[in-house]
Amino acid sequence: MRFRQGYRKGMVIRMRNKIKNLKKIQYIRWIVALAFLLLFWAAGGGKGSAAEEGNRVCILFTHDMHSHINSFQTVYEGSNVNIGGFARIQTIIKEKRGQSPELLLVDGGDFSMGSLFQTVYETQASELRLMGALGYDATTFGNHEFDFRSKGLENMLRTAAGSGDGLPALLVCNVDWSQAGEEQLGIKAAFQEYGVKDYIIVEKNGIKIALLGVFGQDALACAPTCALSFKNPADAVAETVAEIRRNEDVDMLVCLSHCGTNEDRKKSEDEIIAQKVPELDVIISGHSHTTLEEPLVYGNTYIVSAGEYGKAVGAFTMAQKEGGRWSMEDYELIPTTEDVPEDDGMKARIAEFEKTIDEDYLSLFSYTSDQVLAHNSYAFSTVQALEQQHTEHNLGNLMADAYIYAVETAKGYDGIPVDMAVVPSGTVRDTYVPGDITVEDVFNSFSLGIGKDGIPGYPLVSVYLTGKELKIAAEIDASISDFMKTARLYMSGLNMTYNPHRLILNKVTDVYMTRGDNGHMLPGGAAGGIERIELEDDKLYRVVADLYSGQMLSEVTDKSYGLLSLVPKYADGTPVTDFEDCIVYDGDKELKAWAGIAKYIASFETNVDGIPEIPEYYKENRGRKNVEDKKDLISLIKSPNKYAAMIVVAILLAIIILTVVIIAIARLVRSIFFPKRLRQ
Repeated sequence: MRFRQGYRKGMVIRMRNKIKNLKKIQYIRWIVALAFLLLFWAAGGGKGSAAEEGNRVCILFTHDMHSHINSFQTVYEGSNVNIGGFARIQTIIKEKRGQSPELLLVDGGDFSMGSLFQTVYETQASELRLMGALGYDATTFGNHEFDFRSKGLENMLRTAAGSGDGLPALLVCNVDWSQAGEEQLGIKAAFQEYGVKDYIIVEKNGIKIALLGVFGQDALACAPTCALSFKNPADAVAETVAEIRRNEDVDMLVCLSHCGTNEDRKKSEDEIIAQKVPELDVIISGHSHTTLEEPLVYGNTYIVSAGEYGKAVGAFTMAQKEGGRWSMEDYELIPTTEDVPEDDGMKARIAEFEKTIDEDYLSLFSYTSDQVLAHNSYAFSTVQALEQQHTEHNLGNLMADAYIYAVETAKGYDGIPVDMAVVPSGTVRDTYVPGDITVEDVFNSFSLGIGKDGIPGYPLVSVYLTGKELKIAAEIDASISDFMKTARLYMSGLNMTYNPHRLILNKVTDVYMTRGDNGHMLPGGAAGGIERIELEDDKLYRVVADLYSGQMLSEVTDKSYGLLSLVPKYADGTPVTDFEDCIVYDGDKELKAWAGIAKYIASFETNVDGIPEIPEYYKENRGRKNVEDKKDLISLIKSPNKYAAMIVVAILLAIIILTVVIIAIARLVRSIFFPKRLRQ
């Protein structure tokens, strides 16, 4: 018993000592670990905090700048404002660089075409050179970079490359050179001279970022003068990302896209890219002029857009998560309104190009950029309203009236009255706000294209359509433009009424010509007066539009597979084969659409200060496009046209065919499950 008790007592003592020793060892381990951590922190001087900061990257972005290098007057968020301009953008960039010296600055394309600065696109390349001065790391091509055709793009790239200025990288990964001809190889040579690449790698705060660019399918459809072919955007981005992963060691993937987003997910190209290429961290989404107050998120991919013309600069921070992917923080769109001061250094750089614009371009029209054409006291519709609100708009009325006035008062006018002028909403780039309207304001409002003469600005063209085709044009506006809002038509000389509840292609209930319904006296009409003239199906009517719109009129036949036929004609009734043959001249110069608008605005009666005043006529609508919002049966079926009959016949045939198919299936089922012998 004593032995057992002694043994047990010894065991207890040994166990207690062992536990004490284990505790001592554990304490020692804790002390050593704590000391190691303290030594590591001290050796790094707080490096753990800096590493965490290094895993963040500040990104600033723009897109669809459209040569808006200067601030400009427009409507922004419902208010008349002076907004935008590189001098204000520079101030924002400097402020953000003060917080994050190694920020990333990128652009989503369409950096050109939209203001007077585009007039020195080929000779000065002001857009890219000033973007370089702002410190942009990279941009991509938009459809409007091709507006001056292949040679214009080549000249611009060579001018920029030869300037000696710092320039942003130009990136595009989906050009298809496989069947390049002479014209395409000329562009390729200019690409090589500038240094255009599929992607580049930049390093910010120790983070390696792959930047790639892509050109969209809809962008190509909007670029009739683009001679290049492109691979499918999503496929090309996927291939480029795979190449980057194989050959580069990068932490982040940023796509500069000129594809855009769309309310219809099936047409929303950047959303398709985000889903097909989930490795992307950020897509800078240009082309659609979208303003995203919050990013679109697909998995770990963020899609961002800041709207057009530099009205706002997008800013956000990317923070790295465990596993290497990134989360977005502090996303904001910073408006470039008047409370943002203009940077003096950038203003001085801009002024150098402005002098060249006045001397090299506006002198051809006897204008200067800041010249006041008229004073305006009224609110004009915004560009967004022209597209979104399917009704008449005073901005469209003014421009269409201007076309008729400009043609009928041009030097060498042939004396043949213009029956109708048409302005599609997609050609209008900005509106007019109350106050003085300058030459620059007018150019900004209608700034697209180039003429046969090689001088910037689409010229007006004069073609002929039959009365039957004018009725079709009205129906296209009433029925089709809801699906393609840039095709909303604003007309002078043609009035229409439509009911949106009627069958498609049978929405127009009244359409007729007018004479004299315009802001002031035009040849053949009286101010404010209106004369109704019924359309004659086989009669030819003279129609004026800008060159681009005239060319697109003939596309209606092709895109509707011949169902809707618009065939622009010469005065003798033969189909137009080359729209450049239809250009209207003012003396020996092409009559540019913007110059026609400027001429009209400057022709109004002057006020007490001797400045032309926009007449009260344009304060409100004039009954040119009327919406008949009726749903009663009589209103829905009265006066059916041939398209309504075709649709009804098609529906009846479909019902008959479906009935026959159902009967046939029923008989087949009956014969299988209930053979004749069973029924006997």
